[in-house]
Amino acid sequence: MIRHAKFNIGQIVKHRIYPFRGVIFDVDPEFANTDEWYESIPAESRPRKDQPFYHLYAENDETEYVAYVSEQNLLIDDSDEPLRHPLIDETFILKNDIYVIRDDQSH
Repeated sequence: MIRHAKFNIGQIVKHRIYPFRGVIFDVDPEFANTDEWYESIPAESRPRKDQPFYHLYAENDETEYVAYVSEQNLLIDDSDEPLRHPLIDETFILKNDIYVIRDDQSH
């Protein structure tokens, strides 16, 4: 079965459980990280591997980082709060409240 990603690159999302949010900068059609990473997730909350996984420029109250999150754990973030992750401006430009990949990415 071909699965289509629910979210798009440039979309602002938040985690369903944990207090962080971010911008999607890449999508894997299914899990594509290491087994070690996967096994580090507590078994009772480990997501299925057969769903899209998203790479986020993520942030919480304390810090900015890159996160790898399953589709089942993401929700649309409609808070209109600005994001501060430093890599966002290197990758995207904001057009009409939507992050769009910069044209000058081929350096």
